[in-house]
Amino acid sequence: MFYRPEDGHGLPHNPFNAIITPRPIGWISSRDANGINNLAPYSFFNGVAYTPPQVMFATTGTKHDQDGGKDSIANIEATGVFCVNIVAFAHRDAMNASSAGLPKETDEFAHAGLTAVECETIACSRVADAPAALECKLTEITTLPGEANRVVFGEVTGVHLRDDCLKDGKFDVTTFQPLARLGYRDYAVVTELFSLNRPDD
Repeated sequence: MFYRPEDGHGLPHNPFNAIITPRPIGWISSRDANGINNLAPYSFFNGVAYTPPQVMFATTGTKHDQDGGKDSIANIEATGVFCVNIVAFAHRDAMNASSAGLPKETDEFAHAGLTAVECETIACSRVADAPAALECKLTEITTLPGEANRVVFGEVTGVHLRDDCLKDGKFDVTTFQPLARLGYRDYAVVTELFSLNRPDD
């Protein structure tokens, strides 16, 4: 089939998210100007540069108690920092709980039963037992076409790696099995790897 997005797809569910898969999940922690922690998963997330290391995540839609966006955007605009927590398979239920549309004064760490610990280089909390966490300072927020579509870029200022995830000097994702977002309500988990040498190796 072929369809133009402006004409609609005619299917029971939008296939767009199912096409671009699997997507890593950026579990974004932030803090508002009053010191209230926020934690929310975003699957439009990725790394975008090596030197200096930089990441991005995109947010769509609005929230009734925030002007023009979500809590994460409001907090990052106010403080200039955020942290990306990597989601392990073991955190799937907590991650899902933190995606609820809760009032902005709700601490999602507490709501999801997670332990929050202070970051080292920024004034923000991170998930204590996440396999990895990237402390970030905001570099740019870009507005995209559409209602409340925005992309947040950040430079990584600190990296946390859980010690048990390091094997023979490498960060071994099979030790924690990262969760990935698919389409609809579907997820995948990484349990095995294979390698390919590049032509120029």
